[in-house]
Amino acid sequence: MTEDREWPGEWLRGVLPQAVLRVLDDGPTYGYAVATRLAEAGIGDIKGGTLYPLLGRLEAAGHLTVEWRAGDGGPGRKYYEITPEGRRHLHDLVGRWRRFAAVVDTHLTAPPPGREDTRA
Repeated sequence: MTEDREWPGEWLRGVLPQAVLRVLDDGPTYGYAVATRLAEAGIGDIKGGTLYPLLGRLEAAGHLTVEWRAGDGGPGRKYYEITPEGRRHLHDLVGRWRRFAAVVDTHLTAPPPGREDTRA
């Protein structure tokens, strides 16, 4: 992983539920494919010990359904699919995330009181 993609764990824990739901909003898939999509999106390499408990929590909350499907010449896979409630939850989280990110960005980039704006 490149240095610019080594996000602090606290950041990942805060955004991972909505990132996983976003992947599943594109259609049902299995855990390894979710992790691959997250890595391809630049979020990072999410380990199974982090991802699978999260998928279980999202299922328990009614945001996902799970179905076992036979594998092509190998073991079966557990496929996850977002529910209508999960889609509503994702929409809410995305809206809240945008507002939060804007507030944090403004706070972090604002010049201290009484100082000139030195932002480029």
